Amino acid sequence: MIGLTTPTTGTAYVEGLDIRTQMDWVYTSMGVCPQHDLLWETLTGREHLLFYGRLKNLKGASLKGAVEESLRSVNLFNGGVADKQAGKYSGGMKRRLSVAISLIGDPKVVYMDEPSTGLDPASRSNLWNVVKRAKQDRAIILTTHSMEEAEYLCDRLGIFVDGSLQCVGNPKELRGRYGGSYVFTMTTSVNDEQEVEQMVRRLSPGAEKTYEMAGTQKFEMPKQEVSIADVFEAVEVAKSKFPVYAWGLSDTTLEDVFIKVANSAQQFHKLT
Repeated sequence: MIGLTTPTTGTAYVEGLDIRTQMDWVYTSMGVCPQHDLLWETLTGREHLLFYGRLKNLKGASLKGAVEESLRSVNLFNGGVADKQAGKYSGGMKRRLSVAISLIGDPKVVYMDEPSTGLDPASRSNLWNVVKRAKQDRAIILTTHSMEEAEYLCDRLGIFVDGSLQCVGNPKELRGRYGGSYVFTMTTSVNDEQEVEQMVRRLSPGAEKTYEMAGTQKFEMPKQEVSIADVFEAVEVAKSKFPVYAWGLSDTTLEDVFIKVANSAQQFHKLT
């Protein structure tokens, strides 16, 4: 999609341009944030953006304005950071600069590969907001292993397993399609694990244990089999019989959906 290798079969179109034959034109309206930062250690953050801005045909005042706006948007403007050599940047700062480079020049399509890798929670949240604002006027194709990132940033999600697309939909659709269960977790002493499992089986005969370690057990309970009120009541009864260190009941997360889709795809491959 970004032109580094020629497609073996098929093609893709960016603004009606074929990536097999018109890639030189596609480059003029494309931005890329690769998984690994491709930066020159001796150039400053500002110099990187000036260079890439010129590649996108920005000049004079419009180039300078675009660079200033980019630096501010990824929090690399204050404290002289913009004029520091990229080799002296932290991993998070390099990542933010890579995102700024991909967005400069108002590209119509942007490819981002794990944009928030290695960022602390505050920087990650800031970067997500930058990407969210940027997607208003363009198409952003983002790959990530973080389901939290995918849910926050993406309007449509596709899950790939072993290079094959398994499903496409918005987060709500995918949870509805693959997550028709509550996730019940309880931590007790190892001696009381059997009691917990029996309690869950009484609540939901079709419950499936998905995790067990050192007294902590996790079950998926089909929503049609159980009511939340019954779960709370059963937990209160359990607390009177044995010590409960922690427990929780949650809806299926995108992480659960991803694991379920990946497991079912791998089982299908084994069978075939």
